[in-house]
Amino acid sequence: MHDYHNQELKKLISECLRERPDSYVIHELFQQFPTRTELMDVSEQQLVTIKGIGMGKARQIICLLKLAKALTIPPHEQYTVRSPKDVFELLEPDFRYETKEHFTCLFLNTKNRVIFKEIISIGSFNSAIVHPREVFRAAIKRCSASLICAHNHPSGDSTPSTEDLILTKRLRDAGEIIGIEVLDHVIIGGNRFYSLKENGHF
Repeated sequence: MHDYHNQELKKLISECLRERPDSYVIHELFQQFPTRTELMDVSEQQLVTIKGIGMGKARQIICLLKLAKALTIPPHEQYTVRSPKDVFELLEPDFRYETKEHFTCLFLNTKNRVIFKEIISIGSFNSAIVHPREVFRAAIKRCSASLICAHNHPSGDSTPSTEDLILTKRLRDAGEIIGIEVLDHVIIGGNRFYSLKENGHF
């Protein structure tokens, strides 16, 4: 919670609940919902799972969050993914100088806004070992409605490998079972990208 607006939000919620900013309840609330976007999408049912927050406090928090929506939302927390190009523009700067494959997931809410960006795995020059359980453990933790996978090819060639295609199918199948849709898998190599969805692999 290093963002200025999140610190202000923490202060407001602390005062509303008459809790110290460093209390267990406040700590757990911001531990489970670390970004402003996650907090804005939280439900009463999610809040009452935190020890010390009953239905009354949950309703107080929801009311306060509705008021807080009038505050300015930091630009990086209102990034909406509409196409593979959006994924490329968001992640290419992260991948530009990497010499190993980085497998990253963008976790999205129901409006396709990025809730969280997380590196799931770092591999070698030409491979990144990823297991679906690592991807969906992170997705569930972030209360994601859907996700987009992406990784870089340090060689500069964005063409998917056979392993990339197999992994994508495993992730899609797991997502269907769990109920968190995998919207795309974007491979970034050099200044180019390859969308597996746009190229008929979904």
